[in-house]
Amino acid sequence: MESLGVLLLHPFNAYLEQELDRRFRLYRFWETPREEFLRAHAGAVRAVVGNASYGADAALIDALPALEIVASFSVGIDRVDLAKCRDRGIRVTNTPDVLTDDVADLAVGLAIAVLRRIPQADRYVRAGLWKSRGDYTLTTRLSGKRVGILGLGRIGSAIAKRAEAFGCSISYSSRSEKPFPDYKFHVSAVDLAANCDVLIVTCSLTAETHHVVSREVIDALGPEGVLVNVGRGAHVDEPELVAALLEGRLGGAGLDVYEHEPLAPEQLLGLDNVVLVPHVGSDTEETCRAMADLVLANLEAHASDEPLLTPVI
Repeated sequence: MESLGVLLLHPFNAYLEQELDRRFRLYRFWETPREEFLRAHAGAVRAVVGNASYGADAALIDALPALEIVASFSVGIDRVDLAKCRDRGIRVTNTPDVLTDDVADLAVGLAIAVLRRIPQADRYVRAGLWKSRGDYTLTTRLSGKRVGILGLGRIGSAIAKRAEAFGCSISYSSRSEKPFPDYKFHVSAVDLAANCDVLIVTCSLTAETHHVVSREVIDALGPEGVLVNVGRGAHVDEPELVAALLEGRLGGAGLDVYEHEPLAPEQLLGLDNVVLVPHVGSDTEETCRAMADLVLANLEAHASDEPLLTPVI
């Protein structure tokens, strides 16, 4: 295993970087200009480790002739050119399951934060306005709301269970109908949005789901509706979302992901009906450690010619 050359694309987790350095021959991509690094080390790199923001595109894969495996510190692998990996026989792994609970927790937390305006109420107290202006404005509750989930996979199902505990009815749209008789299935995102109060986006990002939350979906959700996105920024047509919030055609939004990270639309920063967090869905100490261990276990399995734990390809 010591001979496995691993290219870490970005310093996104200190524990993972430390363990990669201890167990393999680690190359840090950010320490040397790209072309200079590739000239010196391209032939020695057999593994690439990235995440949801830093992946292996076709250009990088073509530049690494000895590449055997791409291990992503994420569930989403939209930054990895899967077609190129298949053509080259390159294995791909991700880190499913270990982050499900954290992302589901955040989704429900964002919904509550938007509906109850928790960050805004916090700022109200800190600014001394409770004393000078009196009680904060009335808000609305999550309990009893109609929750729609766009993508009823692992994370979507975990969100549904949490929302049920609040007495919410659950509906969903997915690639196919699931064996959950208590959840109402809608064929399209527009139909789903028209029949829920809170729309939560959790589906995988594909060509079909790019901008799946369109103007039509947003208008169907309406001026009392709330959008929560813990999937990928590109699921939402961001200019249409901004316009709908500014014009009052959408009631509110809780966003963990954005189309052009690390940038959030500037127009949203001053809106009181929006809660913004910086793509932290899985960012807890517990989950990041478990994700790192899964990346390491997949690399060790590959180096030992054993079955991968979480293969995508």
